Amino acid sequence: MSLIDPSHPLGQLLQRDRRYKLDAYMFVLEALSYAQETLNLGEEPPEEELEPRPPESSASVRPRAGKSRRRPAERHLTGQQLCEAARRYALQQYGFMARTVLGTWGIHSTRDLGEIVFNMIDIGQMRKTRKDKREDFHDVYDFEEAFTRDLSFSVPDNS
Repeated sequence: MSLIDPSHPLGQLLQRDRRYKLDAYMFVLEALSYAQETLNLGEEPPEEELEPRPPESSASVRPRAGKSRRRPAERHLTGQQLCEAARRYALQQYGFMARTVLGTWGIHSTRDLGEIVFNMIDIGQMRKTRKDKREDFHDVYDFEEAFTRDLSFSVPDNS
């Protein structure tokens, strides 16, 4: 049973670009929502800075069980802000397994996050301003370091 209609723009994207799994795209959308709603990041850009949204399909992406799929507010994040929100969200959701989980979906660097974002922009699922570019996501942080620095393990004291 497929989670997405193959005629939906995201279904077509998954057929065209096989680098990333559906979960990678869902994760980026969830990280965007987390950034806006939990971390309070983003601001409303002036309308003239936003590029026009490509036409959208009437089909919708089916959310994972227990996840709400409402469209986030039109608040803009920079590439760096979204990368940091994705890091925090991954750590919150997956803990010390975050880097491994993201890797199984094809996300190995912040550059991959940018590729996913720009793929979503191309199919009308996300928007960008005229200033945004793929390079905004290049080398924002090192994945190995970023997914270990905020983790702590407690060792029971057996004395």
